Amino acid sequence: MKLSNKRCIPCQGGLAPMDVHQAEQLLREVPGWSLIEQASKLRRSFVFKDFASAQSFACRVGSLSEQEGHHPDICYGWGYCTVVFYTHKIGGLHENDFIMAAKVNALHEEKP
Repeated sequence: MKLSNKRCIPCQGGLAPMDVHQAEQLLREVPGWSLIEQASKLRRSFVFKDFASAQSFACRVGSLSEQEGHHPDICYGWGYCTVVFYTHKIGGLHENDFIMAAKVNALHEEKP
C-alpha cells in the first residue's frame, strides 16, 4: 500500500526509533525529502510564488497534521515553507513520519 494511503497510528513511546537503513529505504517513497540530524528527522522545503501561497500551504499542512494526529515543525516565509517530521515520543523517525511526508507531497500537488 502506498504511504499516502495509510493512516498514522498512535505511537505510545517506548519504541526504538527507525534505524538509518530503514529510513533510507522509506525515503525512496517520499521524493524531495531528506534525512537530517543523523537520520533522526525528515525535512523538505517547498517553494512558492509569494508569502500568501506559502502561508496557505503551511495552514493546509497544519490541518492535515491535526487530522492525522501527527504534528510537524513548520516554518514559512516569503516564497517557502519548510516541514520537518519526527516522532517526539521516541526521539527519532517512525513510519508515521514517512506517511505524513507522502501526504504532504500529495497536498502540495493539489490545487488549493
